[in-house]
Amino acid sequence: MSAVPGRSTQLSPNQQQKQEQIVEAARMVLAREGLAGCTVRAIADAGPLTKSAIHYYFADIDVLIDRAMAAHINTFAADLRKVAEKHDHPRERLFAVTEAYLAEFAGNPRGAFLWFEYWIAAGRAQHPQAIDAMLTSITELLVELLAPLGIDDPRARARALLNYLLGAVVQQRVRPQSFAGLRGDVEALCFAGYR
Repeated sequence: MSAVPGRSTQLSPNQQQKQEQIVEAARMVLAREGLAGCTVRAIADAGPLTKSAIHYYFADIDVLIDRAMAAHINTFAADLRKVAEKHDHPRERLFAVTEAYLAEFAGNPRGAFLWFEYWIAAGRAQHPQAIDAMLTSITELLVELLAPLGIDDPRARARALLNYLLGAVVQQRVRPQSFAGLRGDVEALCFAGYR
């Protein structure tokens, strides 16, 4: 069991459930209102618990936001893994996941703005650990997808691919392209010298 931040007691199963309800309410508020709209009042209005209960379980709103954003990335990574499971061929699995990654942000531009807004805020607050955990989660998925393809240094290629995808999310807001148009970039990045 984990302790309530700032408290020395362990959480009971009921308390853990309440803490998760708060995190889920914060996720909904973040998705709808963005970082600036994610206040204790808005979280209380979106969930079953009061402002005082939220303050009890999360003395620091930044810790709550970190947990809610981690929940967003965990759900996103799980959804990408489900996409991968639908494909038998490793190369097509990679393309299906990269297409789904880009489609998520094309279909939900608020999600992209939220991620970048959160990363900027976390960087300014000098706590990049949360951002690093998010990037690591997606990088590890890409490593898993690239490793069976026999390319050199799948980890380095996964980091490069993630950097490309992050940039492509921004570019898609300005100059949208179909995935067919972007697939050549992914091929060049991942398979240069490996046709």
